[in-house]
Amino acid sequence: MSGERPALRALAERRGIASFYHDIAGRERATSDATREALLAGMRIDASSEAAAARALAALDASERDAVVDPVLVWREFEDQVPEIPLAAPPGDGPLEYEVELRLESGERVRGAGRVAAGAQRPVRVALPRRPEPGYHDVVVRVARAGSTAEGSQRFVMAPRTAHGVRDSIGDARVFGFWTNLYTIRSRRNWGFGDATDLAGLVRWCGAEGGAFVGLNPLHAIPSRGTAITPYSPSSRLYRNVSYVDVEAVPEWSATPAAQARVAAPAFAALLARLRAGDAVDHEAVLDAKLDVLRLLFDAFRAARRERPDAPRAAAFAAYVAREGAPLRDFATWEVLADHFASQPGAPATAWRQWPEAYRSADAPAVESFRREHADAIEFRAWLQFELAEQLARAAAAGRAAGLPIGLYQDLAVGSSGDSADTWMAPTLFAEGISVGAPPDDYAPDGQDWGFPPFDPHRLRADGYRFYAQLLRASFESAGALRIDHAMGLLRLFWIPHGRPGRDGTYVRYAADELFGVLALESRRASALVIAEDLGTVPDEFRPLLVDWGILSSSVLYFERDDGVPKPAARISPRALATVQTHDLVPLAGWADGSDLALRREVGLLADDAALARARAERAEELRAWIARLRAERCLADGSEPDLAALMAALHAFLARTPAPLVGVSLDDLAGEREPVNVPGVPVERHPSWTRRMRLPLEAIGATPLARAVLAALASRRTAGAQPGAGERRDGGSERSG
Repeated sequence: MSGERPALRALAERRGIASFYHDIAGRERATSDATREALLAGMRIDASSEAAAARALAALDASERDAVVDPVLVWREFEDQVPEIPLAAPPGDGPLEYEVELRLESGERVRGAGRVAAGAQRPVRVALPRRPEPGYHDVVVRVARAGSTAEGSQRFVMAPRTAHGVRDSIGDARVFGFWTNLYTIRSRRNWGFGDATDLAGLVRWCGAEGGAFVGLNPLHAIPSRGTAITPYSPSSRLYRNVSYVDVEAVPEWSATPAAQARVAAPAFAALLARLRAGDAVDHEAVLDAKLDVLRLLFDAFRAARRERPDAPRAAAFAAYVAREGAPLRDFATWEVLADHFASQPGAPATAWRQWPEAYRSADAPAVESFRREHADAIEFRAWLQFELAEQLARAAAAGRAAGLPIGLYQDLAVGSSGDSADTWMAPTLFAEGISVGAPPDDYAPDGQDWGFPPFDPHRLRADGYRFYAQLLRASFESAGALRIDHAMGLLRLFWIPHGRPGRDGTYVRYAADELFGVLALESRRASALVIAEDLGTVPDEFRPLLVDWGILSSSVLYFERDDGVPKPAARISPRALATVQTHDLVPLAGWADGSDLALRREVGLLADDAALARARAERAEELRAWIARLRAERCLADGSEPDLAALMAALHAFLARTPAPLVGVSLDDLAGEREPVNVPGVPVERHPSWTRRMRLPLEAIGATPLARAVLAALASRRTAGAQPGAGERRDGGSERSG
């Protein structure tokens, strides 16, 4: 039949492109051939005709046949088992001779050799000469048969049996902690943007209340210009947003009169007063103000380094630069290039694909010349990352000193923006002309396009997962736990060709066991547990993977219902972080009074006043159902309708009774916030998501009746030695340390 595309469909299947999927309603949605062509093109495979697809399929067969070993093998550690690797032997029927060299991460080399009898089946499996410890190793293999020889190399990842587990951190205890969007924090001393010193104050307060952790939004570097600034579409997931630096906590501050004079100047003081008083974060103004002063502090650092090159501070920076290596150099270069092109008309500063062609590759000769010409500016950007890492490490140390057994739990966004430093540094690892998104559902009938490119799973494997491991390592830094946003991306992601609606997309599979293996290894090395955000459409096989690898799920109270009826506390997962809400949902006070529904009507998510009235009626019924559940669980007394404090305390008492090992309390809820920080699916011109600041300063939240009621409801989950309500730090104050 003329319309049949067997080679295209076989090629798409080999590359992990789903032939169909089931949407949230259970309907089967078939993948079109046009979508197959586009997704293969995103993997840089020409399948634009059946003949082209056949050629690509033949080339794939040949490459797999000729490769002596796979580019990467992730082997899960089991007791006393020596790993075996599959070899592809040269053609022929004679015996096969082989040599294997295992290059251990420690630098040691171990060699082995052997012979396989004639007629052995392909692929031949041979044991490594030693069972390596968990880590990243390399294997070099040479094979010979009937005078024909071949050689290949492989990245060999020895993965632990499981990730660092919740019992490794807290035993059999059930604990609670705070979570917040750090930049939204208002304090008497910050510059209109929550910073590392606010974080140190927050962890001290959490410790005093008997909490075990403080959860954060992604701290990734984000574009410094434009209106659509979000921590979930970063310019790099390897490095962080330097707006979190507390300028006045930088060690050079106290010895740099020029910086102090700059901040005290009337115009600068007026700017700080405006930033501190505002209801919305002005991302650009905050960053510009900080960079203005930080450049003076960097000059002071360099002057001190010239006088004493071996001083501890200079040595710590040198060690940081050496440890980070080329990725830090390239990220800092990208930032300076972005600033350079920002001053020129035309493309946006960070749209590197629209830079002059000579600058579109990190290893291009023009970029190397630029590095030499702008060495001071590039070192400044590297120093900013060093200083932020130092301040976050001090905040983590404050958590340990305050008795938090987990400490900071950080958040890894699902991707980097298409114009990010990450895609500039490692462009071949990302699919071209493709966005990650979500399939159609009742809320988004055309699907959702999240606007950032996915990793190409096959190029990620060819890289030996080096970039992926770097990404995880950066995310685990100073963390006792890591939340993986949209963790189903470890198994599959929904790919959408550029210029097409989400309904034209489909799922692409990833090597889940390999990705989980690397994640488990980095988790063990960081002694940090892993929390998967597994909300929404979840494949049947995904949650068993989490259990098998010792990774926690996410449980959100708003969604814990059966046929509209709230579940009993005992039925909440015993392998989850349980929270009332998330960064994509309305705070509890806004949910209780329905103020979010008016906002949804205002921004067009509810079509008309009739839809608003229906939503209000549904919310009232939902609230009645929860009140009934809370009374049945004896978290709320019978009688009159509860006020906000009583309702919030009862809901958190309910969470405290669940078998979930971790309960997260939103700082927004403790402060009585009503407005959500994010309204998904709404463009910035209709609602400025990711800019809303908290109304109360951090120093005042802990003393409010609302916060005291909620925290009292969590008394059963306090860590040993806590002194809730005691001491000068109960109010969440954020004095500087270090």
